[in-house]
Amino acid sequence: MRGPASTARSGGVRVAAQETEQQTDRVFTIPNLLSMARLLGVPVFLWLVLSPVFDGPNLDGWALLVLAFSGVSDYLDGKLARRWNQVSALGRILDPAADRLYILSTLVGLTWRDILPLWLTALLLARELMLLVMVWRLNRHGYAPPQVNFLGKAATLNLMYAFPLLLLSDGGGWLASLAAIFGWAFAGWGTALYWWAGVLYVVQVRRLLMADDPTAD
Repeated sequence: MRGPASTARSGGVRVAAQETEQQTDRVFTIPNLLSMARLLGVPVFLWLVLSPVFDGPNLDGWALLVLAFSGVSDYLDGKLARRWNQVSALGRILDPAADRLYILSTLVGLTWRDILPLWLTALLLARELMLLVMVWRLNRHGYAPPQVNFLGKAATLNLMYAFPLLLLSDGGGWLASLAAIFGWAFAGWGTALYWWAGVLYVVQVRRLLMADDPTAD
């Protein structure tokens, strides 16, 4: 394991700086409760969106509300944590975990409903797999994963806008047609930014490990 001094030497100043940010040990803060509520909404969303697949009623309206809550709470938890000095180690885990699980559950639900093409789902899942490998490599060398940067957050927000619009497009009328146009626009930008952020993350990890150990690859 490497201490802060080793992290600074190896080019991991950014990671170390983030870890020394003032944090609270409290668990039941408003930002953490929002993140927990988002996590609890994941299976609810899947049940709602897959209801028609199993000959149940169409509950897309409720599924859209769950996604809307997820998007709003995703914005609020980080903002409130910083404003109220309630940034916590638990929150740093819950927030990205909720983002990942919502993206994964939405990909599963919309692909199962034939709203998303399989190739797009595979492209987004491949990026997630790539990042999991990078996190594993960091952990193996004793580093905590870097916090989500602005580019990664922007990519996630684009996808969180895209998914409810694409779900809304699975209907008829002018509203569905309009939702499809904007939904696919957000999906395109979100996917591009998602991969761009992923590639930058890989470059950052590789530079960090190479600076610490030139033989690492």
